[in-house]
Amino acid sequence: MSTGFELAGGLASAAATRLIDLLATDGWAAVKASVLALWRHAHPERVEADLAEARSELMRAAGDAEFERLLVAEWQARLARLIATRPEITEELRALFLGASPGAGSTDRRSMGPTTLTAHVSGGGDAYQAGRDMSITEGGSA
Repeated sequence: MSTGFELAGGLASAAATRLIDLLATDGWAAVKASVLALWRHAHPERVEADLAEARSELMRAAGDAEFERLLVAEWQARLARLIATRPEITEELRALFLGASPGAGSTDRRSMGPTTLTAHVSGGGDAYQAGRDMSITEGGSA
């Protein structure tokens, strides 16, 4: 059986991963105000500056998976502390980062903004891209 802390930690982890993903996209502007609203009772101006710095660093370190993991860990800790001090934001956090409508099952998803996928294939290979779920079966039956 999971404790509330474990559930909050899992939510903070998933939300932090999504937050860092969003920071690196053009879609960030569309969700920035909603993200800052989570901290409306705890110095949102400081969080805004920290997010701007994280975004700038992320853009400079484009493609550095280790740096991205460090940012995710940093924001996971921040989100976990936020949940611990304001547990009433759990549904709002879930809806914002994981696409679940408040009160809906966690499998509900909604669009979080534009997604751009680009692939370059040379030498006769294949490229598969999806903005969401994808199943690929090659050379046999599913």
